[in-house]
Amino acid sequence: MAVAQALRALLTDGRFQDALVRYRELGAAPDSHRPDVQLLAATAATRVGELDTAMQLAELALRQFYSRGDWDGRMRALNLLGAIHWEHGRIAEAEQCFAEALRLARQLDDSLMLARASNNLASAAHLQGRSDEAAALYRGALLAYQRLGDRRGTAETYHNLGFAYRQAGEWRESEAATQNAVRHAEVVGEPGLLALVLGAKAELSVERDDTALAERELERAVRYAVEARDDIGRAEVQRVEALNALHQRSWEVALYHARTARTVAVEHDSALLAAECAGIAARALKAMGKVAEASAWQVQAEAGFRQLGASWLLDRLQQDLAD
Repeated sequence: MAVAQALRALLTDGRFQDALVRYRELGAAPDSHRPDVQLLAATAATRVGELDTAMQLAELALRQFYSRGDWDGRMRALNLLGAIHWEHGRIAEAEQCFAEALRLARQLDDSLMLARASNNLASAAHLQGRSDEAAALYRGALLAYQRLGDRRGTAETYHNLGFAYRQAGEWRESEAATQNAVRHAEVVGEPGLLALVLGAKAELSVERDDTALAERELERAVRYAVEARDDIGRAEVQRVEALNALHQRSWEVALYHARTARTVAVEHDSALLAAECAGIAARALKAMGKVAEASAWQVQAEAGFRQLGASWLLDRLQQDLAD
């Protein structure tokens, strides 16, 4: 019990790397084989981008929860496995896990997991272009988080809503949602979360042609991502840095950031980030007149988007490269 409490406290403080180190220090001790401890360690591994470790631990925990008839544990493990499948780009498997976690949350009357699973299912629906379904699920998740007073979940859901509104061209709604995400994240004070929402705020500024504001927010986002020791979070911010450079016609800078971020994404099996960075690299190379290289990167990006079922991202890339 003491080990689980210690890991949970580290996760609550956003000290994901420390939590994973603490678990590994257990070695073969009996506590390392407890499913609740394994699931907490899997959560930490997911947060720092060690997805293979996270998958192994989450699956071990799930098997034990099944054998013990622990429905609450099964629900939490399924939701985490869905998040890991999502990062790997296995969207169908992710949706299955999220849907089963949502079913169990309703059955167990677990409001927090209902919010988390709804938010996760909404992200999958949005990625695959099911915007109405995504909006309904996001709003349901947001209401649940607000009732619970869960600022972290509220920040994450506002962040996702901001992205959905931005993709739909609803700029005022996107700006309001993004501002709310930042406001709640600042209260939580977790560096990784702050890097996420500030990166999104910077990306919105890029798309609204406010590069000066984008650069200020990117500086803050980089600082928080480094503080969090979050490689994927830092790579996600670097993707936005690449977009900002692209917008300013700084092709070589955009290419550098896109390639660097994609390398990290590939190392951590983050399929969506890898595809987005490949698309930015293709756009920068085309602008530089390097057509053959641009075509090769475009093929990689398109393959990634097709695997994810992200037809709207594929269409947008092809339109950007046709201009």
